[in-house]
Amino acid sequence: MAATATPVGVTSEVGRLRTVLLHRPGPELERLTPRNAADLLFDGLPWVERAQHEHDAFAETLRGRGVEVLLLRDLLVEALAVPAARTLCVDAAVAPGQVGPALAARLHETLLAMPPEELATVLTAGLTVGELAAPVGSLVAALGAPTDFVVPPLPNLLFTRDSSVVVGDRVAVTRPSLAARRREVSLTAAVWRHHPRLASAPVLDTTGATGIEGGDILVLGAGVLAVGVGQRTSAAGVETLAAQAFSTGTAHTVLAVPIAQERATMHLDTVCTMVDVDAVVMYPLVARTLQAWTVTAGGVRGPAPFLEVAAEALGLERLRVVDTGLDAVTAEREQWDDGNNTLAIAPGLVVAYERNVQTNARLADAGIEVLPIAGGELGSGRGGPRCLSCPVLRDPLS
Repeated sequence: MAATATPVGVTSEVGRLRTVLLHRPGPELERLTPRNAADLLFDGLPWVERAQHEHDAFAETLRGRGVEVLLLRDLLVEALAVPAARTLCVDAAVAPGQVGPALAARLHETLLAMPPEELATVLTAGLTVGELAAPVGSLVAALGAPTDFVVPPLPNLLFTRDSSVVVGDRVAVTRPSLAARRREVSLTAAVWRHHPRLASAPVLDTTGATGIEGGDILVLGAGVLAVGVGQRTSAAGVETLAAQAFSTGTAHTVLAVPIAQERATMHLDTVCTMVDVDAVVMYPLVARTLQAWTVTAGGVRGPAPFLEVAAEALGLERLRVVDTGLDAVTAEREQWDDGNNTLAIAPGLVVAYERNVQTNARLADAGIEVLPIAGGELGSGRGGPRCLSCPVLRDPLS
């Protein structure tokens, strides 16, 4: 598994993207049913083959603009050759408190003996009672239906933004707040800690945070973060991240931005993303009302209008705002369809879902080049191009 270490560094949302981490959807999406989709945080049942086709096209769009694409499953398979990585992932998957002590002991032994490729499939796609090999002595297995999961699948692994995030020259493996996503971080941690391409990255430790996800973290500029506080990230999580960022010199200012605790606005990047060094695309319903508390090593002050304090922290007179949609109804529809959730490849160059026609037209009118991609199936878990990607390396802004 010899490999050259990948440089790590993200000091803005829009600097030229050089390396990104994606996860191509796989058999974990085939586990979704009408019975379990809501619990696994999906609003619909994606057509898996089409979702893979859409994701492949997304990756090729990035490669076509000179971006190196790392695929999480490939890195995971290679990392699982390291005993410590295998133990980390298996321990998280079969904890006795989740599957009972009898089944945990059997599964632990079985999974550790699997080849890396097979183990990666179980860790991502899960394992049902019906797929167990003669689970003697397990009450959990005896009482479970054949389709019940003993290792739940991780369909949201598709959204690599959330389970790890690069801030400055450091990586934070996050702490998802919802049960359906918590085990994802064992896989991303295995990759960041044990794969030779990424293991040299310094860590921004969020251990102990009660809830923090990467979709809420915007690296507005060098030393300046905006972090949403809402359904997925708690105020305590923001404080934990800020304390680490200050103590390591990774950031000097963190803007804590409360957002509605609703499905449509689960992360800050569902209502706002940066599209240029001085511009954001933003849901108009919240653009003029979004507030922020400014957190520094000296304390907390606020609230104040988010757009004003963000511009001030970045040394700008103002931030240009491109509104989602055209009228109120279109804005609501396109916000739901991830119209605000763009991925910047460079200043003024973004990837966006093609279905958000009005928002993309408004971006073009504002001088932003849009690379449209299909997302009819990728978006069924409520996430756009930014959600689907974890930038590993961006060029600093001059």
